Amino acid sequence: MRHLLAVAAALTVLATSACTAPVPPRSAAPSATPTGPATLPAPTGAHPVGTTALYLKDTSRPDPWNLDVDARELKVTLWYPAKQRDGKRAPYMTPKESELAIRRYGVGGVPDDTLSKTRTNAIKDAKLAGEKLPLVVLSPGFTNPMSTLTSLAEDLASRGYVVAGIDHTYESYATTLADGRVAECLACDSDTDPGFGTGVVAGRAADVSFVLDQLPAKWDGSSVIDRSRIAMVGQSIGGAGAMAAMLKDPRVRAGIDMDGTTYARIPKSGFTRPFMFLGSAQHVPGGRDTSWDRDWKLLTGWKRWLVVTGAEHSTFTDASLLAGALGVKPAYGVPPAARAAELTRTYVAAFLDQHLKSKRQPLLDKPSSRYPEVKFCPATCAQS
Repeated sequence: MRHLLAVAAALTVLATSACTAPVPPRSAAPSATPTGPATLPAPTGAHPVGTTALYLKDTSRPDPWNLDVDARELKVTLWYPAKQRDGKRAPYMTPKESELAIRRYGVGGVPDDTLSKTRTNAIKDAKLAGEKLPLVVLSPGFTNPMSTLTSLAEDLASRGYVVAGIDHTYESYATTLADGRVAECLACDSDTDPGFGTGVVAGRAADVSFVLDQLPAKWDGSSVIDRSRIAMVGQSIGGAGAMAAMLKDPRVRAGIDMDGTTYARIPKSGFTRPFMFLGSAQHVPGGRDTSWDRDWKLLTGWKRWLVVTGAEHSTFTDASLLAGALGVKPAYGVPPAARAAELTRTYVAAFLDQHLKSKRQPLLDKPSSRYPEVKFCPATCAQS
């Protein structure tokens, strides 16, 4: 199975598996004049957004990638409804993280700190607003830092969710830990090993359970979380991790896989909790990736299988929003950046509103004339 992994559509390159780090394209030079710092679209909900970071250490298990470390360290970024609209905006990533990402993505001709200048909407360490809010765990694709799902995270927080985004240490190009060390992608050296994907999603499920255990003790605002309403959303291997986490941890009530090959096996008896697939054409029934066909038969509760016409693997991330800053022209036929963000935000929020807030969403019942790109499988989508 070959997946598209990249920071923007024109930078996507075929890798040897869903977990493989992207190889730089033949020409790493941008194809257009950079537009200056990227600006993430404004959240669509009613609430201002705050954000803060937690650093957690699981001493019960060694790190699966760094054999010299006897405890698993994680960075968790929280987004939440805030009381204030004014204040210092949180950075998208650090200059060092930007440098490492740009180097690994193979982008040339732009300053190393370009991505760190991306303008976000969340206020750093803002005061929390609300009470008894549902929690959404976010997990990024392999090699990607959590920051690549910031646009979605900010939007969900503005709609009244607490969002916990996990940087799975040593599985992305750069994760800055509590003491300032920058952990790079050690897992990238093992991604062709047999059973690699299965091992990654098992590790991510363990990360998720640990974060859920630790939030009450480690975050002062955790009392606002309604722990009976928890969901998980992930992109690529993060989406596969959502399935794995739900199978392992009953606290996760609902999940979304955004364009990720699944690895954790559902019992033959079936799986009843709500789940949604949201992906690109490689995931149509009978397409290049058959894992969704396999799992669809075993999902016995509420379920949806949506495919977005023209979408690429990175469509469901911030990739297209960053393309202009990197001087990259999006590929022909893919959804424009604003539309990609709108589609992702809208369908993810509809699923969560229905299953965590008990607000029925007709958008999820059938195709919409407002979003004709979204096909409902297996009924209204075909292999292309």
